[in-house]
Amino acid sequence: MDPPPAGSSSSAASASASAYATPPPPPSYAPSYPSSYTKFNSALNAGLLNPMSPPPLPLDKTRSSPTLFDMMANEQDYHPRTAAGVHSIPAPPQPHQLQPARSMDRQMLLQDRIADLIGSCSPGNQFNDADSSDVRLTLSSKDGLSVTLCVHRHILVAHSRFFAAKLSDRWSKQQRTLPHIVEISDCDDVEVYAETLRLMYCKDLRRRLMREDVNKVLGILKVSAAIVFDAGVLSCLEFLEAAPWAEDDDEKVAALLTQLHLENSGAGEVLKRVSLELAPSAVDEEAEVGGSCSGGGEEVLLRLLQVVLEGKDEKARREMKGLVSKMLRENSTSRGGAIGGDLRKESLYSACNGCLSLLHEQFVRAAGGDQSEVSQIARQADNLHWMLDILVERQIAEEFLRTWAMQTELAEMHRKVPAIHRYEVSRVTARLFVGVGKGQILVSKEARCQLLSTWLEPFYEDFGWMRRACKGLDRHLIEDGLANTILTLPLATQQEILLAWFNRFLNSGEDCPNIQRGFEVWWRRAFWKRNAEPEQPPRLRITAICENS
Repeated sequence: MDPPPAGSSSSAASASASAYATPPPPPSYAPSYPSSYTKFNSALNAGLLNPMSPPPLPLDKTRSSPTLFDMMANEQDYHPRTAAGVHSIPAPPQPHQLQPARSMDRQMLLQDRIADLIGSCSPGNQFNDADSSDVRLTLSSKDGLSVTLCVHRHILVAHSRFFAAKLSDRWSKQQRTLPHIVEISDCDDVEVYAETLRLMYCKDLRRRLMREDVNKVLGILKVSAAIVFDAGVLSCLEFLEAAPWAEDDDEKVAALLTQLHLENSGAGEVLKRVSLELAPSAVDEEAEVGGSCSGGGEEVLLRLLQVVLEGKDEKARREMKGLVSKMLRENSTSRGGAIGGDLRKESLYSACNGCLSLLHEQFVRAAGGDQSEVSQIARQADNLHWMLDILVERQIAEEFLRTWAMQTELAEMHRKVPAIHRYEVSRVTARLFVGVGKGQILVSKEARCQLLSTWLEPFYEDFGWMRRACKGLDRHLIEDGLANTILTLPLATQQEILLAWFNRFLNSGEDCPNIQRGFEVWWRRAFWKRNAEPEQPPRLRITAICENS
């Protein structure tokens, strides 16, 4: 056998040494290194490389941290599945479980509405006051909903003849514990019943009802009649007589009033809007709305108000009107100024009367041929329009409407003043139409008739100028307000006004407001519904079959 070549033994020894010189694998807590660095370190320890030589180039592309592809490929290694991470789909509830859940949701919704109802009470109102009440009244409906209220026996007895009979002094003496426990079952609408009870705690029922719609007032009227709550019945009828209705509400109102037999309480005045056959009856006069306040803040606000009304720069006036309106809105309360720093109703109307006097003075001069101060007509009319906005927002604009409706002398001079100066006056009339048409101003039938009798013709004459000269004028809003105002009157008056409008519109076109929708409603009320044959109730046909045994 040939001897091994020179250097082979040293190579074998080196290889053997390399096998023993290789360091042991790092412990589990040691950081991992790239494979190229590990091979370089092994070769250096074996003596195969010069310690001063640079490390070799990496032999592979392995990274110290995994790539996105590696993480996606080995997702199970990075995020092992556990029992907690598995999303389980719950089984659908059984049919018998749905009905209790729905009933619970309805009960919770009712409780939320009742809580909102109680929360809207003014400070000092004792409705649902557990500390001072002596009756715990539970209202339950036919479908199982119920609510418990804390009320006062003396208030219920004073306002309702039904409660006066049920909660008499004799009954009260027989009760041994306080509060007395009373339950009224089978209510049609628990929320409406609670709202009716709360009205017994209000000083101004009509003002409270202004926040409601026709359907809610009809429900309150039904409950008030059932418990013989006379003040509630009267306030609901006054609201229905003055507020605008949708055409769909005609049948609801007529059916309920006929069912309740409230002719002696003033229901006839309400029904006159949809029927020509009812005899006229007196309409109760509205209660005065307003309050008093004291404090030095009122003097400051009144001074600011007067400065804006007398300002000369139009741009500055517009900006300051917005500022003062915001201040008045923030300081006002639902009680008309129960906290200091707000303007009283008398102060606001004093400013209105001052503007109206200046307007009348300028009209007299302009009608007599003096055109030197004719621009002041538009200025004072703009002031009145702004003041009217404030009054409407505070729900105290009824007196303004009555005052404006009596300005017959001003309306007679209207035609003698050039339209370019007078059309701003008709913006005040338009704002009143919108207020009445939207239910923001509730006045008697006589006041509404007088407003239309005094100012409708001047309004027609200025409508074309208003449409062209007033920037941002909402023509459709004004037309709807005028139509709704007309539709609040008795049917015979509606016919007279709308037939005259029909003739004017055909001759004026775009310069006349288009109240065609109101015309159609009147036509259906007066002729179509009344002349239509009543629908016959469906007849059931029963056939008996006899079998011979």
